[in-house]
Amino acid sequence: MSGRVMWVAAVLGLLWLGPGSAQAAQAKTRTQYTGVVNLNEATVAQLDLLPGVGEKAAQRIVTWRGKRAFKRIEELVRVKGFGKKQFLKLKPYLTLQGPTTLKVEKVPVRADEVRITGSVAKH
Repeated sequence: MSGRVMWVAAVLGLLWLGPGSAQAAQAKTRTQYTGVVNLNEATVAQLDLLPGVGEKAAQRIVTWRGKRAFKRIEELVRVKGFGKKQFLKLKPYLTLQGPTTLKVEKVPVRADEVRITGSVAKH
């Protein structure tokens, strides 16, 4: 199929889905994180709220800081199971000052956030 024919087929496919597809997109939710976690004061439950951090990993943070307080958030990579990639994902939610304010909410996906994925077979 040529690129133009594939484009027309994709547009026709979207038209065929009709208004129900927009309603389905509105019914979907995503997880939204707001606030921060104080690495030196947060409880295991509060640390567990961080994206990708489970209860066991949260407990490792608490155990580590029991031996030495965090002086910089970057020290998180010294805790077993936390590499640079994981740290960069968590960095916006980490602090060493003030209270823990992290909140996790399920919010509706906006229409402009919906991505159409899939593959088109070439013949």
